[in-house]
Amino acid sequence: MGVIQGIGVDVVDVKRMKIVLDARGTPLIKKLFTDPEIAYCTSKKKPHEHFAARFAAKEAVSKAMQTGWSGKFRWRDVEVINNPSGAPKVVLRDFVAEQLADCRVHISLSHTENTVVAFAIIEKND
Repeated sequence: MGVIQGIGVDVVDVKRMKIVLDARGTPLIKKLFTDPEIAYCTSKKKPHEHFAARFAAKEAVSKAMQTGWSGKFRWRDVEVINNPSGAPKVVLRDFVAEQLADCRVHISLSHTENTVVAFAIIEKND
């Protein structure tokens, strides 16, 4: 069993996310999300709910890292995919992958029509 290195939580207002995405459109979506995330979210009836969940997950991971927004953390370095069961899983890239090379990231997402909550735990491998 590993040691917990950090925890992070984030809450996103789904309606606010929709307003921001509608206003800023594709350039913002491409800045924040990977191509697989975009494909997944846009395949859903209410894409903004799924974008909000992935955004919250990225924020929760950044908080769990305890590094703040140093300029090296990029949104697309944390990708949220779903296991075949539907459970969310985090895929790390570039700077974030390097920083957490000896760690496992656990994520939990929950959302209603109005609110998304994401919780992340970073566990250092033995």
